[in-house]
Amino acid sequence: MKIEFNKIDAFVRLSRPVNVLIGGLSIFMGAFIAGSIEPLDHVILAMISGSLIAAGANAINDFFDVNIDRINKPYRPIPSGRVTKRAAFFFALVCFAIGSCISAFINAYAAAIALCASVILYAYSARLKRTVIWGNLTVSLMTAFAFIYGGIAVDRLNIALIPAIFAFLFHLGREIIKDVQDMHGDASDNARTLPLAHGKRLSLLLVTVIFAILIVITYIPYLLGIFGNFYLYIVSIGVNPVLLYTIGSFWIDSKPVNLGRLSNLLKIDMLIGLIAIYFGRI
Repeated sequence: MKIEFNKIDAFVRLSRPVNVLIGGLSIFMGAFIAGSIEPLDHVILAMISGSLIAAGANAINDFFDVNIDRINKPYRPIPSGRVTKRAAFFFALVCFAIGSCISAFINAYAAAIALCASVILYAYSARLKRTVIWGNLTVSLMTAFAFIYGGIAVDRLNIALIPAIFAFLFHLGREIIKDVQDMHGDASDNARTLPLAHGKRLSLLLVTVIFAILIVITYIPYLLGIFGNFYLYIVSIGVNPVLLYTIGSFWIDSKPVNLGRLSNLLKIDMLIGLIAIYFGRI
């Protein structure tokens, strides 16, 4: 029983449950802020489908990044020996397949997005991640699509595009931070990421610009009357101060340990951002 539990725990960690949770909540928020969570069964199916595709994406990422993770993250399930590469590969394909099949019960647009997302996320891990900026743009676009996916599930897009833009910029900045953090391991695997191609300083400068733009535009929905006072309070107190702190911190200390800490802090900030959007529509 203990062995089975350890194996299940390893696959759960392989899927990166926090990222999966954020993806599922993003899909719900895409539907909610679009003005409806009806039909509810479509929203639930979209959340399950999107979460499975996200789990598959995280697993296939670890499959292709095993050599990098042996240096940067030896505690991950594959390099630590708790999950074999073969098992991780099939786990990812099963998640992609089931997630795409479930999407067919929502509508044709959702099915098309789910299938395209699965293919693109596979290509990201296999190839795009190791290219200058294209990998960052791809994963950021996929996170933005989570909100769009939720809007499509209830046949409404309109306002769902707002958090999609926020998510795109947020994840683009965070992905570049992670690339700076992983420079040593990426170099050993001949990856051509932005910091390896153009340097750490330029990369962090780009993150600074991205987060500065994000901070400014987070106030636009409130000024336009789309989101209410609760949104303004949470964004001003809980979201943007973390972005400002992140910028200041990585300029003071850009060592991998600190960048990893900031990356984890930004995960929490994403959840706070989702809360802000939720209460902004109440």
